[in-house]
Amino acid sequence: MNPRPAGLPPEGPEQPALFDWEDASPPADGGFRDSPRARRMLDIREVYAEPAALAAPRGRQILARLPGVPVTEVPSHWRIPSLHGNEGNVERWARVKTETLVLGVRQTLATRPNGRSADWIAPGASNGCAMACAYCYVPRRKGYANPITLFTNIEAIVAHVRRHVHAQGPKRQPNQCDPQAWVYDIGENGDCSVDALVSDNTADLVAAFRGLPTAKASFATKFVNPDLLALDPRGRTRVRFSVMPADDSRLLDIRTSPVADRIAAAADFVDAGYEVHFNLSPVVLRPGWRHDWAQLLVHLDDVLPARVKEQAAAEIIMLTHNQQLHEVNLGWHPRAEDVLWQPTAQEAKRSENGALNVRYAREVKREALGSLRELTRTHTPWLRIRYAF
Repeated sequence: MNPRPAGLPPEGPEQPALFDWEDASPPADGGFRDSPRARRMLDIREVYAEPAALAAPRGRQILARLPGVPVTEVPSHWRIPSLHGNEGNVERWARVKTETLVLGVRQTLATRPNGRSADWIAPGASNGCAMACAYCYVPRRKGYANPITLFTNIEAIVAHVRRHVHAQGPKRQPNQCDPQAWVYDIGENGDCSVDALVSDNTADLVAAFRGLPTAKASFATKFVNPDLLALDPRGRTRVRFSVMPADDSRLLDIRTSPVADRIAAAADFVDAGYEVHFNLSPVVLRPGWRHDWAQLLVHLDDVLPARVKEQAAAEIIMLTHNQQLHEVNLGWHPRAEDVLWQPTAQEAKRSENGALNVRYAREVKREALGSLRELTRTHTPWLRIRYAF
């Protein structure tokens, strides 16, 4: 038996870990769910849209599911004065995410190499999110508001991905991303589970990878959406449930599904044909963090059935923060910055896109990663760590 942190109840028998789905039946048209779960996340009251997005079949489909919602045409989803660069939106940070939807056309269709979470980063079908995680990097690019932007040229996105997969041929050398398949992250700048509440983009991407035997789709999520269980991925889509200690999540993961719900849903997603991994992310260093991560890992070991453990793997991602986001957070959620902004433990870091961020100093990070790896070996020896960053 694995050692358990002091103060935890004794380990009980393995549980089936089936999530008690609320409103589990999918909508007839596969679109926006008029259910308590969906209404808590999205109550769309305004749509901003590029003319080309309005003319696209996907744009018309989305608007048909939002009858009576006013639409404002904009020249670019990147340039909406009432949203981007409007400091007054800091006070409405979560409300904008709840009530505003943007429709655009993705102009750049490019797949770039990754090598960490996935082999490749595919052009995403969305940008932004209805959730409001205080550490999210996406708002850094869009100023003071970051609601969901859905791209309506999904056919072009899917066609691009198919061409890229076919051009790679079979994967000849196993790596930490996957031993056999090329892995494509399809949700780098959004959450595909939330997007699926209002758009079929996620369903279309899952369907595309179902027919690509040399590749897998992959996306991280903090939202449990039962609609995804009906998409029949046939093992070609990897869902990465992001998890962190419950106290951290309540402070930092605003508007997300509770961590316990994400863990409890894992078995149902495996049974529905998904590969399920976990992101231990982000790891936030504050007093008591080791004990709380140990509790979380013990919970994973207690409740996950063998069929989940046998196929599971994990990523460890240490917190990266940003000066601009720090200042935004001070305007709407300053308590989060008590743990996110730690100048004495952090150092400047230039990201791949040129942004100047802060991360834990090298020695601090090295020691923390060593501690968390040891915790996983002790409490979840079945959980293979694919990479730590």
